[in-house]
Amino acid sequence: MIVGIPKEIKDNENRVSTTPSGVSEYVARGHTVIVERAAGVGSGFADYDYEAAGARLIDTHAEVFAQAEMIVKVKEPIASEYGLMREDQILYTYLHLAAEEALTRTLVERKVASIAYETVELANRTLPLLTPMSEVAGRMSIQVGAHYLEKTHGGRGLLLGGVAGVPPGDVVILGGGVVGTNAAQMALGMGANVTILDLSIDRLRFLDQVLHGRFQTLASNRGNIAEAVRNCDLLIGGVLIPGAKAPKLVTAEMVSTMRKGSVIVDVAIDQGGCIETVRPTSHSKPTFEVDGVVHYCVTNMPGAVPRTSTFALSNVTLPYGLQLAAMGMNAVAKDVALAKGVNVYKGHVTYPAVAEAFGLEYTPLDKLLA
Repeated sequence: MIVGIPKEIKDNENRVSTTPSGVSEYVARGHTVIVERAAGVGSGFADYDYEAAGARLIDTHAEVFAQAEMIVKVKEPIASEYGLMREDQILYTYLHLAAEEALTRTLVERKVASIAYETVELANRTLPLLTPMSEVAGRMSIQVGAHYLEKTHGGRGLLLGGVAGVPPGDVVILGGGVVGTNAAQMALGMGANVTILDLSIDRLRFLDQVLHGRFQTLASNRGNIAEAVRNCDLLIGGVLIPGAKAPKLVTAEMVSTMRKGSVIVDVAIDQGGCIETVRPTSHSKPTFEVDGVVHYCVTNMPGAVPRTSTFALSNVTLPYGLQLAAMGMNAVAKDVALAKGVNVYKGHVTYPAVAEAFGLEYTPLDKLLA
């Protein structure tokens, strides 16, 4: 198979989907790998690194799409790439389609075989291709929040960890999953007061056992959320429903009760965000204010730490990519976890939450494979 690695063109997206080591794995199995020139520069990989691994360098973005049978990306295609995709081409990347109606309809119309990293799901309901970026984003959320709490960046002028004789800041985290756990670890390491809210009491019980420091858990309900939000300095949104739009747990009214100069970091923004006042932002213009509260809602947070993120992502996406390169879409018939990743196939939406988000017809993947 011809595997294409294009350069990411989303705002300040410096990750690349495949490392030179990953390329060598494809090549060793008899596949042709084409890499757009400078695709890996943002992550510290030179063109000659890819050539040494056996890749063929391609001068233009469009030519990579034109030649490749499978496109392996990091982020979802943006509007300028819609016209480059073609029928039966495999697109293997993060898609977050429940928050991307125009892209969803394009993939349907062009009959692109669309496999989303974020919905590949193991039997134990974990999301192996989403987890590493959730780890990165969860940890980054505290770094970013601490930065924007500084007065010179629009915040209250508060040091998150405090100092002797001065209390630390209060961090509230919505969701006790991968994002929330990693955010809590970073916040506790900085000495902040941390509160995690989650619907699952079993999950809260587990976190209570493994996390230590100024830490408390709360059952997630409207009353507890409202009180926690009102009293926090930094609010982290880390709620996930696989493949679906995130629920709006924090209302605009709740945000209006926060202290001026407090900060919100909504890591769930890729799926629409879990806070009513959020909207997608970019690394070029990462923040905005609502009622004096700083909002950070960058949709590709891990792109700011591309060296770490590229290795972490390629580690988990490569094994499935090798399966697809070897068998094409037959691979999804043999791997239940990979089949969960198929969101659009042969012009049909094959992931229920995506179909529901836009009132489109849902077609079971099994029916199309048969």
